[in-house]
Amino acid sequence: MSESAREFIDFWVENSNHAVEQYQTAGVSQDVAELTRRLVEAAKGQGISETDVRAEIGDITAYIEELLRAVNKAESERPRPT
Repeated sequence: MSESAREFIDFWVENSNHAVEQYQTAGVSQDVAELTRRLVEAAKGQGISETDVRAEIGDITAYIEELLRAVNKAESERPRPT
């Protein structure tokens, strides 16, 4: 597995996967197919093949779905301001 692939994936996740905000404001894309496409394209732009990404995280779509579930759960559990 490529260390540069892992570093890129971690960077991309940090900057591209965001929860739908609980206060009805527009969130970043929650479209798994779109986010999968963006990750693959961004990786290719950095010289990292889709094969390298898959070797690092497995099924890209499933990986992104799980990330979105986690960030959305954390957001839904965040205390509301009083």
